[in-house]
Amino acid sequence: MTRTFEDAPAVRTAVPLLVGLVGPSGSGKTFSALRLATGIQRVTGGDIFFIDTEARRALHYADQFRFRHLEFSAPFGPLDYLAAVQHCVRKGGRVIVVDSMSHEHEGPGGVLEAHDAEVERLSGGDPGKAARVGFQAWSKPKAERRRMLNSLLQLNANFVFCFRAKEKLKPVRGKEPEQLGWMPIAGEELVYEMTANLLLLPASNGVPTWQSDFHGERAVMKRPMQFANLFGQQLDEATGQAMAEWAKGAVPEHPLVARFRDCKDAATFEVLKVEARAAWATASPADRSAIKAAIEQAEARLASEQPTHADDQPSGDTPPGGMSREESLALDAQLAEEQQLL
Repeated sequence: MTRTFEDAPAVRTAVPLLVGLVGPSGSGKTFSALRLATGIQRVTGGDIFFIDTEARRALHYADQFRFRHLEFSAPFGPLDYLAAVQHCVRKGGRVIVVDSMSHEHEGPGGVLEAHDAEVERLSGGDPGKAARVGFQAWSKPKAERRRMLNSLLQLNANFVFCFRAKEKLKPVRGKEPEQLGWMPIAGEELVYEMTANLLLLPASNGVPTWQSDFHGERAVMKRPMQFANLFGQQLDEATGQAMAEWAKGAVPEHPLVARFRDCKDAATFEVLKVEARAAWATASPADRSAIKAAIEQAEARLASEQPTHADDQPSGDTPPGGMSREESLALDAQLAEEQQLL
């Protein structure tokens, strides 16, 4: 039987962001993660959730950022991480910070411990057999990690993962060990899945480095072409927003924007205003801004096309779309807050 295929013009669609911040203690990972998450939220809307394995360290910044906090304790298996993330998404999380993701690898109940437990189970406690089943024992923990990764990629959320780092040496037969530099404490397949990996050296204050004499560090760094002009300075909200703008892809404009643009009469305009108020609560910040502009443009166009009596002219204080003045002022303030630091 001959297989058939279909093709279509290539269109860039929305993709999730998975940003990896790699660095030792004191490099600025937690603060930088919250700044990036805040910028991403400006585009995606929804809540920021912080999954905290680091003794509630994220709460040090609770007076500077708005986020939901989830204290996450052992066991730190891949499926435990997945369950925590799924909880956040169910609760409305669109941007999720995980600090630290390194516990998934070497923390209590993490992949390394799970491997040791599988070796013990398969060998029955026989030291001689343990060496022979070591490779086989990776099957279960690696399968759970792959399930976690595949599931994360299917969620309607964006992620900032913080990875601890330590200096590593690579043994070389007959020579001095080779210095690899600061390397993430994580499984290679997890680091590989990141959209971008940023290396924060000690005391870097959230400024990533892109040059290194150590090939291990160079292998960790990942700055895709679309982000070539980012990351040249301290990570901030504008950086996160720029990444999220790219990640949303060639997203079509909100349907209400086109309908306001095509609106030809006052009766249709009134119906669309009701729909706009209903859609506002679930619209993203970018869509809200576009809808508000479309309402104002349609209102101005209809007013210019249809003669009215002077008494019918709206005053300069009349908000667009039939909203109360208080509603309009609140929306203006919200939009201004969402778009600040552009």
